[in-house]
Amino acid sequence: MARLCAAFGSSHSIMLTATREDWLNAFAESDKRMPLFDRSGARCEYAELLAAAPADASSLVTPQKLIAAYDRTFSAVVNLKRRIDATTLDALIIVGDDQHELFQDAMMPALAIYYGETIRNAARGAQQPADWYKRAQKQRLEPGPDAHYPVHAALALHLITALTDVGFDPCAVGEIAADQYEGHAYSYIHRTYLEGRDLRIVPILLNTYYPPNQVTPKRCVELGLRLNDIVQSYPADLRIGILASGGLSHFVVDEDLDRGIIAAMKHNRLEYLAQLDPKRLQAGSSEIRSWIVTAAAAASAGLNLDEVDYVPAYRTPALTGIGLGFARWS
Repeated sequence: MARLCAAFGSSHSIMLTATREDWLNAFAESDKRMPLFDRSGARCEYAELLAAAPADASSLVTPQKLIAAYDRTFSAVVNLKRRIDATTLDALIIVGDDQHELFQDAMMPALAIYYGETIRNAARGAQQPADWYKRAQKQRLEPGPDAHYPVHAALALHLITALTDVGFDPCAVGEIAADQYEGHAYSYIHRTYLEGRDLRIVPILLNTYYPPNQVTPKRCVELGLRLNDIVQSYPADLRIGILASGGLSHFVVDEDLDRGIIAAMKHNRLEYLAQLDPKRLQAGSSEIRSWIVTAAAAASAGLNLDEVDYVPAYRTPALTGIGLGFARWS
C-alpha cells in the first residue's frame, strides 16, 4: 500500500530568485505596479495603502531590516532543502497554480493534473535580460539545455480516475505544447529543492488567481482529504510526499492572515481553513489554497506540522511584500 509519509510547503516568489540588491532597491518601484488588494479583498492603489499605513511603517523596510529578512529567508530555503533531501520518497505530489503558463482565460480549469511521462522546463538561454525582474524570473529556468523531469504517470492517472469517482472533475493533461514548459510553481521546486535528484513528481494545478472558477477553501480541504485516501488506495508500496508551492500573503503582507493559517495548520483546524473568506485570497495570496490542500492531506495522513519558518518580507512603507513561508510535516 502506498502512503503519504511527508509534506512540505514553500513560497516560490520572485524574491527567492532575486538578489540582495534587488531586495534593497528594486521592489520598492515594482510594487507600485502590482495588483494590490486591501484586507477586505477590495482592489486598491499603492497610494491608498501608503496613506493608510501606520506611522512607523518605514521602520519595517530599513536596509538593515531588508538584509535581515533576506538572510532569514535563504537560511530557511537551505534548511527546507536539507529536510527534503533527507526524506526517502518514491514520488512527490506538487500542488501549485498556473498563471497563464499552460492555461489561458479561453480555457481555465479549476483543477488539473498532468500525467505525461516527463514534463519540460526550458533553458534560460545565453542572453540574459537587462531588466532585473525578467532576469530573476529566468532563474527558475535551466542554466543548460532544456530539462525533461520525470513524472509518476501511473500515480497521476490513479489520482485522476479516483478523484473523478468521488465527485471531482480534474482536467487530465496528457501533454503540453512544444513551446510550453512547466509553470514557475513547479520549476522553482525542481531548480531549488529537487536539483540533482531523479524524483518523479505529480503536478496538481489549481486555478487560484482567475475568476470565475477559483477553487474555494472548502473545496481545497475536501481535495486534500481525498488525496490522502486515494494515495493509500494506490496498488504499490510507495512512499509519497506532497508539497505546497506558493504563498503566503502577497502583494500586501497580511501577517494576521498568515499567522492564523499557520496556527490552524499546526493544530489541524481544518474547519478554520475551510471557512477562510475567498475575498482575502486575492492576487498572490490566492496561492494559500495550495497550502490548504497540503495541510488537509497531511492531517488526514496523521502528519504533524513540526517545522515552520515564516518571514513577513515587507518591501515598501505601504507594507507591500510577501509573507514567505517554508514548512515541513512529518
